[in-house]
Amino acid sequence: MSIFRTKIELLLKRLIDILVALIVLVVFCPILLFFAILLKVFQGQAFFFQKRPGQQEKIFCIIKFQTMTNQRNKEGNLLPDDQRITPIGKFLRSTSIDEIPQLLNVLLGDMSLVGPRPLLCEYLSLYSDKQKKRHLVKPGITGWAQVNGRNAISWEEKFDLDVWYVEHWSFWLDLKILLLTLGKVIRREGINSQSNAAVEAFKGTSDIQ
Repeated sequence: MSIFRTKIELLLKRLIDILVALIVLVVFCPILLFFAILLKVFQGQAFFFQKRPGQQEKIFCIIKFQTMTNQRNKEGNLLPDDQRITPIGKFLRSTSIDEIPQLLNVLLGDMSLVGPRPLLCEYLSLYSDKQKKRHLVKPGITGWAQVNGRNAISWEEKFDLDVWYVEHWSFWLDLKILLLTLGKVIRREGINSQSNAAVEAFKGTSDIQ
């Protein structure tokens, strides 16, 4: 692929990111407002903010709907995810509505519609050289790993899929991923791992080899 063609496709990718993000935010504005108020009333907090590494490991603040409480045990540690997730939170996750606020990150240019999911900053020191390649592109709301198992696959499989995406990226691959994502959201596939309300923490390459 020529450099010129790549630049054209990257420009097209950015334009579509902006256009789709604006359209979805406008169309879903009443629904987003409804859930924001609902979460604020029943949970005390509507949105979840957290620092995540983006392209070239640049740190940005991701925004999602708050799906869990901040309940802690007697020692001051957060309770397990499956004890903190709320009924509203379960619904938002199962329908992927909790992800929609990230479209603001897309408009700001920190994220794209498609790319490797932005993970925790604490994982940066745990990646192998190969796994670090996932940060060569912007993180996405959905990605190749999400349409090939999402939270139902292992960390090793996710990272392999992320790196494959980086090495084989094209505008048409993004379009394919978006269409596959739409189908999975409708069928509610791969939302959570089988053992927990959220995916288990990544503990380093030694744990996934």
